[in-house]
Amino acid sequence: MEITGLSALELGKKIKAGEIGVVEATKASLDNIEKYDSTYNCYVTVCKDEALKRAEEVQKLISDGTLTSPLAGVPMGVKDNMCTKGIQTSCGSRMLSNFKPTYTSTAVSKLENAGAVILGKLNMDEFAMGSTSETSFFGATKNPWNTDRVPGGSSGGSAAAVAAEEAFCTLGSDTGGSIRQPAAFCGVTGLKPTYGSVSRYGLVAYASSLDQIGPIGKNVEDVAEVFSTIMGHDPKDSTSVKQEAKKFVLDNNIKGMKIGIPTNYFGKGLDPEVKESILASAKVLEGMGAVVEEFEMPALDYAIPAYYIIACAEASSNLSRYDGIKYGYSAKDFDGLVDLYYKSRSEGFGEEVKRRCLIGAFVLSSGYYDAYYKKALQVKAVIKKSFDDAFEKYDVILTPTAPTTALKIGENLSDPLKMYLGDIYTVSVNLAGLPGLVVPCGFDKEGLPIGMQLIGKPFGEDTLLNAGFAFQSTTDYHTKKPVLKSGKEA
Repeated sequence: MEITGLSALELGKKIKAGEIGVVEATKASLDNIEKYDSTYNCYVTVCKDEALKRAEEVQKLISDGTLTSPLAGVPMGVKDNMCTKGIQTSCGSRMLSNFKPTYTSTAVSKLENAGAVILGKLNMDEFAMGSTSETSFFGATKNPWNTDRVPGGSSGGSAAAVAAEEAFCTLGSDTGGSIRQPAAFCGVTGLKPTYGSVSRYGLVAYASSLDQIGPIGKNVEDVAEVFSTIMGHDPKDSTSVKQEAKKFVLDNNIKGMKIGIPTNYFGKGLDPEVKESILASAKVLEGMGAVVEEFEMPALDYAIPAYYIIACAEASSNLSRYDGIKYGYSAKDFDGLVDLYYKSRSEGFGEEVKRRCLIGAFVLSSGYYDAYYKKALQVKAVIKKSFDDAFEKYDVILTPTAPTTALKIGENLSDPLKMYLGDIYTVSVNLAGLPGLVVPCGFDKEGLPIGMQLIGKPFGEDTLLNAGFAFQSTTDYHTKKPVLKSGKEA
């Protein structure tokens, strides 16, 4: 097997045993980026020289016993909305296309402290607003399973890079499904942790009460190790929960685990092949000793409108800082301060960002706050209560990740409402602040991956990861790989 075909932990073990050098592994990843990224457009910035220099440093620290993490020497990529000192952090936007932070985000720093080698910054929907990774100022990312299809969004570059073997693991961010949906579309494993379990310091904000950083990898074991590395309290983030990082001991024994399936997730709009695959996966878990039951969660029917009101309201507030004066893009020709604001934002932001900021400004405006934003917050509380009630009975909730497999490029971009409805199975997890894990569970008739979503109790990642690990220990969907095409072949 080629180096890039290994999982992150497999590579880490071989590096520690001296079978593979860190520089060798880094060069293998960089070679794949050079060979394939012109086809898939996963990266906005590739840090070749910095990565090779870092690889040499890490090798010395591993050799002298300073670095002992299982991830030491493993090449990784980072979504381009996490600050990296001296390296462009664009959020996929023209607005920040010249922005180089003066500090590094906590999650990325923790990876570097563990000895990971950062290869570069990954493409994404502009300011994480989108479900297809088509709204990036730097062009659309393409799905490695079929270049006519989207990889999902907004962390499309993060998921596609793992599927295309351009990184062993990546970091993404999830506001309403932006780790889980791309993981499902690209046939990889992704974890959206409990809100507050991973520091958001250095993550460029979209919707602050919903955003959460999480890992994407080839399997549950890799994802668990990355999450273990980046989790924990951070005094720089006031929403960071005071908990210590912990190691996850994965066990494929799920006998007696109670798994609930909400029946209203399986109605109109769900592709029959996706439904069949998810229900078949439930049977697999049941065959391993889990207790699987169906139940109703009617409050989730209101998740989409509540989510988009809250997310857009917070986005309109967070993105008001981009005024063309402090940093970022600034219009060249303007007449006075107000015109500078207007032109900088008109030219710097893409259509989807403008749309969501306008929606957010509207629902927060005088006369509409109570009718929309306040009511959405009330619905959010009802949804949280629905999950609390469900978890009185179940350990895990099993659902589809998306209504369909990967969409054709351009299919949803001209129909925002259709794109928003594609998040129907994921947004409630963010509204309730819960952890969600997606694992590959099948393929449709066109060979596109299908992902199963497992939802857990707050800070119940260990249960989720064990359920996912058990599923992957008896199935091989996560081992399937797309046939990659170089720029010349595409």
